Amino acid sequence: MNRRKADLALLFNAVIWGSTFILVKSSLAFISPLLFLAIRFSLATAALALLFRGTWKWRRRATPAMIGAGCLAGVFLFAGYALQTMGLRFTTAPKSAFLTGLATVMVPLLGALVYRIRPQLSEVFGVLIATFGMALMTIEGPIDSIGRGDLLTLGGAIAFAAHIVTLGHFSERIGYELLSITQVGAAAVSSLTIFWWAETPRLHSHPVVLWAILITGLFCTALAFTIQAWAQRYTTATRTALIYALEPVVAWTTSFLVVGEGLSGRAAAGAGLILGGVLLVEMKPLKPREHQ
Repeated sequence: MNRRKADLALLFNAVIWGSTFILVKSSLAFISPLLFLAIRFSLATAALALLFRGTWKWRRRATPAMIGAGCLAGVFLFAGYALQTMGLRFTTAPKSAFLTGLATVMVPLLGALVYRIRPQLSEVFGVLIATFGMALMTIEGPIDSIGRGDLLTLGGAIAFAAHIVTLGHFSERIGYELLSITQVGAAAVSSLTIFWWAETPRLHSHPVVLWAILITGLFCTALAFTIQAWAQRYTTATRTALIYALEPVVAWTTSFLVVGEGLSGRAAAGAGLILGGVLLVEMKPLKPREHQ
């Protein structure tokens, strides 16, 4: 029953994340990406501090190792969003979502590297298929025509995969309250430390910026990553990644319905191959493994 609830909760995350790609992309016309993240994660940290202010159990049990684990997850989280958000300035929302979906393929491979488990043949084939799909989406001419937005987004996918693997490893050992607030807090500190020198901060008053910060800060960050920290206590990193594979599908659908921004036939075929590679990796027959 707990696994079913966890899966439904993670599905909720996939829906709210996928449906906000176009909102974030629209807001970047009025605010620089790292400043956007600094405000977003700071708001989320404040919201979590307020939410958990009356719960002292997680504070009493906190150890330096636990805090360090949460901060490690937060660094990966910030890196993923920083690269993804900067990449959104140079690529389309649906393409960004599908490239981010490559994190789903990378999760079992990173898990194999961390846990010293040899990748299965289906994992290798899944990565090859998804990589070919990415090539169809991003390469329209010579190899050097790959957009920097695509490369930035791919780097973000790697960071997101590392974040899922890290949460999967520590979620059963650390209370979800502590894991949630430390990872979001670490992401806030990272973004506040970097934005003022890594970019030229830019902010223009516009309603879309306010809505983007409120929705992504409160729902897509504070709520969503608390849900994930709780849910990965009852499910595996691989299963989490499979559910999150639905995020780009939601993003593509939302982008098409709201602004009519879709993918070309070739890019759609590439997106289908990416999703096929994801499903091949995640739905392979596996012997039951102990959740790490």
